[in-house]
Amino acid sequence: MRPPGERWRAPYATDPARTRGRLIPEPASPTRSAFQRDRDRIVHATAFRRLKHKTQVFVHHEGDHYRTRLTHTLEVSQIARALARALGLDEDLAEALALSHDLGHTCFGHTGEDALDACMAPYGGFDHNAQALRIVTRLERRYAGFDGLNLAWETLEGLVKHNGPLLEADGIPTPRYRQAGIPAAILEFDALFPLELAHHAGPEAQVAALADDIAYDSHDLDDGLRAGLFDLADLAEVPFLKSLLDEIDGLHPGLETSRKIHELARRVITRFVEDLIGQGERRIAELGPASVEDIRAAGAPVIAFSPAIAAADADIKRFLYARMYRHPGVMAVRAKANAIVADLFAAFSADPVRMPEEWSAGLSDASEARVARRISDYIAGMTDTYAVLAHRSLFRSTPDLHWSPPSRGLPLAEP
Repeated sequence: MRPPGERWRAPYATDPARTRGRLIPEPASPTRSAFQRDRDRIVHATAFRRLKHKTQVFVHHEGDHYRTRLTHTLEVSQIARALARALGLDEDLAEALALSHDLGHTCFGHTGEDALDACMAPYGGFDHNAQALRIVTRLERRYAGFDGLNLAWETLEGLVKHNGPLLEADGIPTPRYRQAGIPAAILEFDALFPLELAHHAGPEAQVAALADDIAYDSHDLDDGLRAGLFDLADLAEVPFLKSLLDEIDGLHPGLETSRKIHELARRVITRFVEDLIGQGERRIAELGPASVEDIRAAGAPVIAFSPAIAAADADIKRFLYARMYRHPGVMAVRAKANAIVADLFAAFSADPVRMPEEWSAGLSDASEARVARRISDYIAGMTDTYAVLAHRSLFRSTPDLHWSPPSRGLPLAEP
């Protein structure tokens, strides 16, 4: 009889039948592979449901057609599965990593993370990747036998290292963590269940990380165009996008703007995905890995863009940074959201009992650092809506986060 969830995979894929196991041993499922089980646990987690009301770029008031953390996560998951299938990887692990990659993000997008990081600076800072690990190993409380979700080693490894190793071969933190150091949550868990922080993650994690980049590029262009922060003519600044728009105009002259935006978004995804598949096949053939361990030990990502597409990705991100993420209207709302997070942290620090009992319990004799981390966990879990309501319950005046993007007549949602 075929093992549960078994399907063809390449020799270098991560095999759920050979998982390194879980921190708390559990009997195997009779109907699901280890990674299918992890995916299901992630989908049923409270933190996953909260993604529905957590911001990507625009705050929650500004229309239900803009992406949230949840819709972004679903798009990443779809792209990750497509890449994994084409490359012979374990689709369920790729999907589990895509579904979990944003669990640690705060309310109000990167604004909330920056604000919380500033508040937590005396106590080790705030890192959304470390927060995701805290969620799946400690903060979710759904199971009788353990805190967290008790995910498989390979899922935890990919969650922590999907953007690459955290340590150099000599044990020095990689550039991303060199100044602030590796977050304590990651080091503490690594001491219990070593995640090989100096090695690259398996190929499914590499796929999930790049699926995230593809989804961001595509949907932020889509959202920015529909919000009127820039228009199609502005995209001529990016040669890759100009070539796609010229292609669309040649095939569909006179196409209405809303359809042209869709055509552009899907072409961005298609070009990037096809490039990754081609490059992945070439790099895998050159490496000749006999197992997933060969990919982990390769010393460089095996799944990566070609130089041309990597340059296009960088150009798109530069354009979006200037035209969207730093747009004056977006920045004005970000400043207000920052104030909400900072106010909440200050209020709970002054009197932790203002938090619900499940969060304030046991803090009367706790250290200042432990209290701060508990407050950080509470605020990080808030949705945009809940954070605004919490602020209103504590303060006489709450910043108004409503902002109407400068729409240039585009239909914001199809009828």
